[in-house]
Amino acid sequence: MFIIAEIGQAHNGSLGQVHAYIDAVSKTGCNAIKFQTHIAEAESSVYEPFRVQFSTQDKTRFDYWKRMEFSLDQWKEIKQHCDEVGLEFMSSPFSNAAVAILEEVGIQRYKIGSGEVTNKLLLQKISETGKPVILSSGMSSFSELDAGIQFLKEKNIEVSLVQCTTAYPTQPEQYGLNVIQKLKDRYHVPVGFSDHSGRIETCIAATTLGAELLEFHVVFDKAMFGPDVSSSLTFSEVEQLVNAVKNIQKALYHPINKDKIEQFQEVKQIFEKSLAVNKNLSKGHILKFEDLEAKKPKGYGVDASLFETVIGKKLTEDLKKWDFLKDDVINL
Repeated sequence: MFIIAEIGQAHNGSLGQVHAYIDAVSKTGCNAIKFQTHIAEAESSVYEPFRVQFSTQDKTRFDYWKRMEFSLDQWKEIKQHCDEVGLEFMSSPFSNAAVAILEEVGIQRYKIGSGEVTNKLLLQKISETGKPVILSSGMSSFSELDAGIQFLKEKNIEVSLVQCTTAYPTQPEQYGLNVIQKLKDRYHVPVGFSDHSGRIETCIAATTLGAELLEFHVVFDKAMFGPDVSSSLTFSEVEQLVNAVKNIQKALYHPINKDKIEQFQEVKQIFEKSLAVNKNLSKGHILKFEDLEAKKPKGYGVDASLFETVIGKKLTEDLKKWDFLKDDVINL
C-alpha cells in the first residue's frame, strides 16, 4: 500500500509550517507527503470565484493562490527536507509553469487533480517528462477519464487512478466506494482512493475493497484556518489509519482456507463439547432431549453433535447430575 499524506494549502503560505508538517508526517508511517504547486498568474485570474468562502484575508481566489506560492529555492528546500526524513516529495501542478518548477526540484511522479483531467495542455507538459502519473477521478465522468487516460497511455505514461469525490467534506453517501472496482475493471491499472471525508473509516473501507494507494488531507488541528480543514485528518487519526490499513493489507495477503483446520485440532478439544446429563438418572431411564447438556471438553462423552443418536436409548447404569454420557452406559 502506498500512502500519501496531502498537505495541500494547510501550511497557509508559511514555509515554517511546511517543515513542521514534513516532520509530523514522517512519524506516521506514510510513504509520501504531497503539496500543491500554485503560480497564480499562470493558473488563475481575478475572475476565479472562491470554492468555499473561507477567507476574509484574501479579496479574491487569485490573491489566495498568490499567497500560497513558494519560490524555486524554497521548493528545493522542501524537497531536501522530505528526502532527509524518508518521505517521497509529491506536489500537484496546476499549470505548465508549475511542472517546470517541479522538474527542477526533482519530483518522481505527478498527481493530477480531477479538475485537470480535461486539461490536455497540462497532460502534454507532464507526459513530456516521461514520469508516472496518478490521476484523480473526482469531478470527471467516465468519458473524460477515458480520454485523459488514452491521451497519457498513447505517450507511454504509467498511469494510476484514484477514486475521489469533489465534496468537502465528503459525506458517506458520496464516497463512491463502488467505483474502485469499476475503475479496475474498466482501465486495468492500479486503483486507489483519495479521501476528503475527514474520517478514518473511509480509507479503511477502501483498503478492504482493493485500493492499492491512499491519499488523504492532514492538518494539525481541525480548528485551523483553511479550505480543506474540515476534510482533513489530525495526526493522531493518521496514525490510527495507517496502522489499521497495514493490518488489513496483511490480512488480505494471507487468505484463510476454511477447509484446512489442522492448526485448530488441539484448541477444538478444549472448546468443543461432550454430552452430559443435567439431572440424576436411574438405570433403565429412556433418554430424552430434556435430559441432556453439553460440557467441555470434547472426548469425555458422546460428541455433542451426535445428540440425536442417544435420544430414546436406555441407560445401563445410574448417572449423577452432570455426569458425562459415555457409549458404555447406553443400551444401543
